[in-house]
Amino acid sequence: MADLGTVAELGGSLAAIGGAAYVRHAHPAAYWSTVGLPLSVARLLASYSSTMDACGLTVEPPRWRTLAVRATTRREVRPVPPRRGLIRPTSTGLRMRLRLAPGQEPADVAASTERLRHAWGVHAVHVRDIKPGVVELRLVGFDVLRKVRMPRGRTGPGLLQVPVALREDATPYVRDYRAVPHELVLGATLSGKSMYLRNLLAGLATQPVVLVGIDCKRGVELAPFAARLSALATDPDQAAELLPVLVKEMEDRYDLIKARQGIAPGTPDELITSDIWGLPDTERPAPIVLFVDEVAELFLVATRKEEERRDEMVTHLIRLAQLGRAAGIYLEVCGQRFGAELGKGATMLRAQLTGRVCHRVNDEASAKMALGDIAPEAVWAACSIASERPGLAVVGDTSGGWSRIRTPHLSLADAAATCRAAAHFAPDVPALSPFRPSAPPVQSVKSTESPSRSQPMTE
Repeated sequence: MADLGTVAELGGSLAAIGGAAYVRHAHPAAYWSTVGLPLSVARLLASYSSTMDACGLTVEPPRWRTLAVRATTRREVRPVPPRRGLIRPTSTGLRMRLRLAPGQEPADVAASTERLRHAWGVHAVHVRDIKPGVVELRLVGFDVLRKVRMPRGRTGPGLLQVPVALREDATPYVRDYRAVPHELVLGATLSGKSMYLRNLLAGLATQPVVLVGIDCKRGVELAPFAARLSALATDPDQAAELLPVLVKEMEDRYDLIKARQGIAPGTPDELITSDIWGLPDTERPAPIVLFVDEVAELFLVATRKEEERRDEMVTHLIRLAQLGRAAGIYLEVCGQRFGAELGKGATMLRAQLTGRVCHRVNDEASAKMALGDIAPEAVWAACSIASERPGLAVVGDTSGGWSRIRTPHLSLADAAATCRAAAHFAPDVPALSPFRPSAPPVQSVKSTESPSRSQPMTE
């Protein structure tokens, strides 16, 4: 009987271990909340001082404290680690603030994140600067980019703000056009570039924003969203006609801004502005977001006549990129490659696209085109993206910072349904009326998923 009891206990233990391993792989969030979180908290509390000492993040205590301890206890005083704040558990990890000692800087903590990760048994550790002398450690319990689930915010995004992807530290990546007016999105075929664009369009569809598209792949990428687009060009000839209209719209908006800059005597100071956002709500024109898909198709030429047309279009794009922000015109340029080999003006246009998103690319040169001039250390991260993870990308900006993100899966049918349902949000721009695409008929077969719901992108 004793042997049978031992076998039963052993079988129960193996079943528990196997069940935990299955839950950890299939449902990492549930495993973290039930098993991983308590273990990591216990490790952190038990080894905090020794871990900080091993990472070189401790400092000598003040002299008065050393003298007081020696006088009362006659023992040596150990180096002091950074003062730890409250541990705040989350659904994906832990958050904890540290008050650095004089002479320490956030870079010292950031250099030890790999050691902290191993010591506390978590998937990753990220450091964020809160204020001088205070940093926040974000401990991520599992790989949040393997199965993307966007966090639910307490408040909705603001105008021209779209939570389009998830960062590797489990925070949403918000595409904010007011902060980063123009962006370049690069990626090879099946890298997730179109999925990123799809989520962006679906997010902007429910906002009072003018959406304009240039898709020289005969419109196969942007035509499904025709119900929400105010203008669409599907070949270089149509793009050559559309871009001058956008430039003229930009010039008209500058004239409107100039008229409100207080030239007339007695004009109140609050009416003086240098962009459309300082205009009264009743006079402010709607912002415009221009999507240019496969920009290389605009640059490739075969004849002298096409070369002249290309130079003219590139000039218009450069003007929109240089002057469009104040007029409320923003660019989202997508392609597989973008460099000097595309011809005159390509490098100048790329310099104006301060936001960069690089998906999996075919070679290192393409990654350098996207990130080499703003965050050189991110080039290797972009080159290491595996083909088994579509939607994974490296995002950077002119500040030099970068991080990995992954876009949630959103089917084309659901994104198109969202645009059809939001067609009434499209502002009226008379100058773009000749370029407004005809919306496709509504299909009788509806998607089984909600139009606004993003499904997780898995491996």
